[in-house]
Amino acid sequence: MTTTDAYATYVASLPRVLAAAALYRDAEGRVLIVEPNYRAGWVLPGGTIESDTGETPRTAARRESAEEIGLDLPLGRLLAVDWSVSPDRPPIVAYVYDGGVLDAGQLASIRLQEEELISWKLVEPAELTSHLLGSLGLRTQEAYRVQQSGESTAELENGRRPATA
Repeated sequence: MTTTDAYATYVASLPRVLAAAALYRDAEGRVLIVEPNYRAGWVLPGGTIESDTGETPRTAARRESAEEIGLDLPLGRLLAVDWSVSPDRPPIVAYVYDGGVLDAGQLASIRLQEEELISWKLVEPAELTSHLLGSLGLRTQEAYRVQQSGESTAELENGRRPATA
């Protein structure tokens, strides 16, 4: 094996940035979540970053939202970045962007991507961990808190702020 081949094999084995999502809210502060047909629990609109094609996390969150719920809206600031480890998959870095407040017309225009999603609903922030499983619920609650407080982007590990030295 050449040095170039060895390096290519090494790079292929590295974790990939897989997840980017948008945190949309209604005027009452409830969070928009969607129910996928391919896994248990609910998720935020968003999904896989096509990093092999040069797609950025922000572009992926917007594209996935347009595909999944039919809303193609500019995203606001980055709310949270989460290093998430699970025994079911390789580690991921997940990005959560501020999707903004959706008005009644935008909510009425939501069209689900039927190949992936069953339904959508708005939930109170305190209920997020009841619907979004594991670190996703914690990540989303922290992103919501950051959005509401105006604090800077949250650095997370499995949905929680890491201990500082």
